[in-house]
Amino acid sequence: MSARPGRCCGAYGLTILLALLLLASPIGAVEAESSDPGAASSVEASLDSATVEIDGFEVFTLRGVQAFPAKERVREVARRIAAAAADPEIRADSITTSETDMGTAILAGDTVLVVVTDLDAQLMGAPREVAAPLYARRIGQAIERYRADRDPKQLLRQGLYFLGQTTLLLVLLWLLGWLRRRVGGVLERRYKHRIRDLKIQSVHFVQQERLWSLVNAVLRTITIVLAIVLTYVWASTSLTLLPWTRGIALDLLDLVLDPLRVLVLGMVGFIPNLLFLLVLVFVVRLGLRAMRLVAAGVEHGTVTLSGFDAEWAWPTYRILRLLMVAFAVVVAYPYIPGSSSDAFKGVSLFLGVVVSLGSSSVISNLLAGYSMTYRRAFRMGDRIRIEDVTGDVVETRLLVTHLRTPKNEEVIVPNGLILNGKVTNYSSIARKQGLILHTTVGIGYETPWRQVEAMLLLAASRTPGLRQEPRPFVFLLALGDFAVTYELNVHTDDPHTILATYAALHRSILDVFNEYGVQIMTPAYEGDPEQPKIVPRERWHDAPAGGPEAST
Repeated sequence: MSARPGRCCGAYGLTILLALLLLASPIGAVEAESSDPGAASSVEASLDSATVEIDGFEVFTLRGVQAFPAKERVREVARRIAAAAADPEIRADSITTSETDMGTAILAGDTVLVVVTDLDAQLMGAPREVAAPLYARRIGQAIERYRADRDPKQLLRQGLYFLGQTTLLLVLLWLLGWLRRRVGGVLERRYKHRIRDLKIQSVHFVQQERLWSLVNAVLRTITIVLAIVLTYVWASTSLTLLPWTRGIALDLLDLVLDPLRVLVLGMVGFIPNLLFLLVLVFVVRLGLRAMRLVAAGVEHGTVTLSGFDAEWAWPTYRILRLLMVAFAVVVAYPYIPGSSSDAFKGVSLFLGVVVSLGSSSVISNLLAGYSMTYRRAFRMGDRIRIEDVTGDVVETRLLVTHLRTPKNEEVIVPNGLILNGKVTNYSSIARKQGLILHTTVGIGYETPWRQVEAMLLLAASRTPGLRQEPRPFVFLLALGDFAVTYELNVHTDDPHTILATYAALHRSILDVFNEYGVQIMTPAYEGDPEQPKIVPRERWHDAPAGGPEAST
């Protein structure tokens, strides 16, 4: 061994120098700067380590530094060892060591495989002079194992084993599928007709088909689990037969257990945050329940608030509930698992953009619904008109208002349209002062206006459902080209019967004008007829109208 170091320093000095600069110069620099024992211990504590693996087998462990991390260093060392093992001219027993100022270099022929430093030797708990030969011996064993695994006869034998086990796996998977279909068919023939709907009294909870679907789902789940187990057993045994897949097979258990380990550790670490979230949820639920009780009390009159309408109770509760939940979400956000990750922030930002772009009209209608509640535009049951729609308010929601027209049609109006449009409420003032109904007639100039007004007031007095106080009154609206236009105004208490009241009023007007022989000039005409256009009393009940009782 004494001749090789001299020959290496002479003939291969340049190669060793380059290798030392690549593999050991960062470590040497760290050691040179850390002359203080305290500083050296802190540097050692900050260094990471990684294991050199060849075909899934661990060889030794090396240190890394900030400029040359351990993972990159072991990757480079493993590549050099594999290259040396693939070179048939390098014998496994020709691995040598050479002492340098930066550490002990381990060589395979002319190639430096690794430079062992004092920090590397500390991982084995031995001085560098003792650890370096052990590293060299392990490298030799790794080279022998590498070549033995790639021997043509060995590869052929292992390949046949691999093919046989793979074929066996496929056969077992096919048998597993066949067995599932067989068992499913037997269960369907013997027991499906016995399965009945799950119900309590006359209420069906689960139907027969859903129960049978559940049975099939259980069979599929069992089949999938057994298939996964078979595949795992095949992978953990067959993949070790080939050197290229042996590392995957050896790490297969870790690949399965590592996510579970991370999940369990994450759940354990999340326990303090979980306790905080549970307390927060309890406090929020308690506050919401208290607000709900107050809202119910205001609605039923057991709780009175000065200047606060009972109809505002539930809308106000919904607003306060939304604010409280939003505040709770803001408080709980830092304690949610993964809330600080970039992925969570990206998803939150994406959802925010989607909601802001797609919910502008929804938010507009929502705000309009609350605005209408507090401005008292109408109440439940009021007869209102919105643009060209007239109906009774049957339901008010945050986004829309439901109207039922006199034709028993349901019209759904967006609250945004109500807020930005004109709303006519027939019921709000009618409760106290009555609603004024009005109708117009055109009467010729030859009829005295006093007579016309008297007949209109007489028709109003004969119409049922009208209020006599305030008394009906008549306006003379216009002196037209062919007739004088009169407007009769009457009061009613029930805005929901407007159409029926108008019909009764028009009948009374026709009867009175026919009774006194006054012709209604609407629509207008150009010439007076020879006979006035009136209906004599004896014809008021012509068939199929029936007798006087029918007309009333």
